[in-house]
Amino acid sequence: MMRTWSLPALFTLCGLLVATGLVLSGSPGEAAALLLMFLLLAGMHSSLVFPSSLSAPEAQRRSAVDGRPIVYWRPGCKFCLRLRFRLGRRARQLHWVNIWQDLDGAAAVRAANEGNETVPTVVVGGRSHTNPDPSWVREQLPSSK
Repeated sequence: MMRTWSLPALFTLCGLLVATGLVLSGSPGEAAALLLMFLLLAGMHSSLVFPSSLSAPEAQRRSAVDGRPIVYWRPGCKFCLRLRFRLGRRARQLHWVNIWQDLDGAAAVRAANEGNETVPTVVVGGRSHTNPDPSWVREQLPSSK
């Protein structure tokens, strides 16, 4: 859990330090803008921009029932962010597993990637795909009605 929030906390702390320095030097407008930028970076690298995470066993159970892909991810991963943002609202249709919060999920990713925790790893129909193109992942989703 601590690892999940360490990067966002670091961005926030850096933003506060830089903003404090700018306020003390008489530039409150710049301080506010820079602090906002750091807070946005913190938010983008947190779990907040991703749909709720499930445990790996629960995601596997749900995927077996509804056929939707499972995405193994971790906060701070630029490829996971790319996938999340390119999927847009359809990202909620997948089953997301944060490998930093779920040991079974991390083990599944290592098993699929020769011992490496390479994410995003997307499982569709029991087959793993490491860092697939977001348009391909979108094609794997059930059609919208």
